[in-house]
Amino acid sequence: MKKYIDQGKNDTRSGFGAGLTELGRTNPNVVALCADLVGSLKMQDFIDENPERFFQVGIAEANMMGIAAGLTIGGKIPFTGTFANFSTGRVYDQIRQSIAYSDKNVKICASHAGITLGEDGATHQILEDLGLMKMLPGMTVINPCDYNQTKAATIAIAEHQGPVYLRFGRPKVANFTPVDQKFEIGKALMLNEGTDVTIVATGHLVWQALIAAENLEKEGISAEVINIHTIKPLDGEAVLKSVKKTGCIVTAEEHNYLGGLGESIAGFLATTHPTPQEFVATKDTFGESGTPEQLMDKYGLNNKAIEKAVLSVLKRK
Repeated sequence: MKKYIDQGKNDTRSGFGAGLTELGRTNPNVVALCADLVGSLKMQDFIDENPERFFQVGIAEANMMGIAAGLTIGGKIPFTGTFANFSTGRVYDQIRQSIAYSDKNVKICASHAGITLGEDGATHQILEDLGLMKMLPGMTVINPCDYNQTKAATIAIAEHQGPVYLRFGRPKVANFTPVDQKFEIGKALMLNEGTDVTIVATGHLVWQALIAAENLEKEGISAEVINIHTIKPLDGEAVLKSVKKTGCIVTAEEHNYLGGLGESIAGFLATTHPTPQEFVATKDTFGESGTPEQLMDKYGLNNKAIEKAVLSVLKRK
């Protein structure tokens, strides 16, 4: 299989910060808003270079979404920044009414998503955000896998007309995608070709899927690995092409299996090409306090869980 090299661990939220800073230099219409979490969202460089294009809203996330929607009317491209829990659950009504229903060009940028938030615990570890956002008509939903891809995605969504939810995280993870990549919304990326099983992963689980594929190869199992960074619109064509070859699929995500990537793929395949599927995701549960590694292991969100799911789905072919 193709070998991927960790270029040095980094957090995806820093990829967002780097992308936003670059946009500040290249796109005068980009403005940024934050709900009292500038340091956590890595927005300081953008602020230092563009103080007149930054709005500190304070702990008033609902107001932030309304302000962002209003700014679009004047041609601005607002990027809102706060934790994923506060970017979605706390402000769902404002997003639905003022942004999605009104089709406003707001970029909702959400850090500290998923269970890898770690020690802050269940109240902050939102595992429902992808489902909440993908159900909103017209909302594009993106979940990149590493620093480089998050930076590229941040830059790309500024050119996309319409509301976007961009999800990223807190921990330092493997950075393995190309530095100079062009991010294409809605286009899945083939990372490793295989013949026995399709592994589709998103976000932090993409690197774990590659580790799993490498381990499975030692057992004589050829795994195809696909990075689906865009949850919506889903690249159904890439999924369909792969499962027609392999005959079974494992989906992996740092999210509840209800409402996430796996459910989207299951629904798509049910109507196009019914295929045996296993889900690597949280099982209708909240999280708890712990290190990211401890939690990923306990809740079955790592390469070991993916390998186990592959062995299970192969029996169902």
